[in-house]
Amino acid sequence: MKIEAIVWLAVSVVILYLVWKTLSPVLSPIIIAATLVYILYPLHRRLSTRIGIRASAFILTAVVTLMTFLFIIGFAVWMSDVKQSLVYYLNAVFNWLISLNLPPALSELINKLSESISQRFEGYILGYTYSLPKLSFQALVMIFVFYGILVNARSIQDEIYSLLPSENRELAVKLMEKTEKTLNDLLRSWLTISVLKGVAVTLGFFALHIVTIGEAIALGIFTVLLELLPVVGGWITWLGGVVYLLNGGGIVKALLLTLYGLVFVSPVPDMVLRPKVSMRERGISAMISFIGILGGLMAFGIVGIIIGPVVLGLMATLLEEWKETRKGARVGSRV
Repeated sequence: MKIEAIVWLAVSVVILYLVWKTLSPVLSPIIIAATLVYILYPLHRRLSTRIGIRASAFILTAVVTLMTFLFIIGFAVWMSDVKQSLVYYLNAVFNWLISLNLPPALSELINKLSESISQRFEGYILGYTYSLPKLSFQALVMIFVFYGILVNARSIQDEIYSLLPSENRELAVKLMEKTEKTLNDLLRSWLTISVLKGVAVTLGFFALHIVTIGEAIALGIFTVLLELLPVVGGWITWLGGVVYLLNGGGIVKALLLTLYGLVFVSPVPDMVLRPKVSMRERGISAMISFIGILGGLMAFGIVGIIIGPVVLGLMATLLEEWKETRKGARVGSRV
């Protein structure tokens, strides 16, 4: 019996290893596909009641496919300028933070973050810049996975819940609920709003002919990164643009950018949307989100923005459950 168990354990380990080796090259597009499904699933559910599940999934997949390949074309044409501009903006912000005469420990941390994030981001972009076929292949994987998950979303959810262990099922359900809440706060509120603000910044700066299209895209990405961090936000981007225009004598453009930034970037969108969907007030704590996003970004690349906060949120749930268990054990021992 023991020999049989050891054999099955060895076979399981080998299978898991081979599965990991198979999925690891396409793990990022799979995570991105699952993320898009989660964001768009409410829309898919409404559409499917009118035109059917497969028709709804096909329409949403067509839209995602179009946007993906437009992104790849833009990536190929403008990414060199985007990379240089974005690294420049990141370094400028970190240099400004270092110049504030912060405590030595904090200044050293900012220095390390500056070097690490800039290097990792530049390496991440360069890795795709010289491998557009790889990017196209991953885009195809993402599209097929997106359609497959969208069509089978309900059965996948039922299958996941059926695999939960009978023992400690309550804890497993809590972890699932925590994951869903974290994803909802992160993806359907904070990240979605941040991306919309980034798009608004890109369109505004390019429409007013303040910067080139590559620099405008970099400013949009920079806005998304700023919106993901606590305290700061996208207002820094458009306010910096206004200061730049005023220094150059562009008073009319500065006024137009001010109005545009107030209405479409900050604070009007925050005043309208934050009470409804903002994560900063009712979701993950600022500390968990800050550490999770930065740590995930450095460890896993772009998909780390999703992985980091989710993992830390699950860890917080486990710690809370452990404290409740300890508390219950102490009460039981006193009785």
